[in-house]
Amino acid sequence: MNQFPSLPVISVEEVAKRLAQADDELQLIDVREPEEVAIASIEGFEVLSLSQFEQWSPEIDQRFDPHKETFVLCHHGMRSAQMCLWLLNNGFTNVKNISGGIAAYATRVDPNIPQY
Repeated sequence: MNQFPSLPVISVEEVAKRLAQADDELQLIDVREPEEVAIASIEGFEVLSLSQFEQWSPEIDQRFDPHKETFVLCHHGMRSAQMCLWLLNNGFTNVKNISGGIAAYATRVDPNIPQY
């Protein structure tokens, strides 16, 4: 169920495959809150909480390459979809929303990640 039909998505299985390849070209963004990340996280993701948008948004194009492949993660895929749309509207060209978020990743890829 993709509520943002024009938004590119990637499955958690595909994300796991790409992470296992240790692809240095990937940019990984987690838009959840610090207290959520403290409960469950995937190594390598940089946390840019949506609630702290004002702090990180002015420097987004210095911190990330707008043309590198970028995966965006949240709890279930809604906040990350919002972030993907924002990135695409701000010059990013290769953004993918992680379908189902960390909840799906914990269920289908890594059961050691706690559910919350």
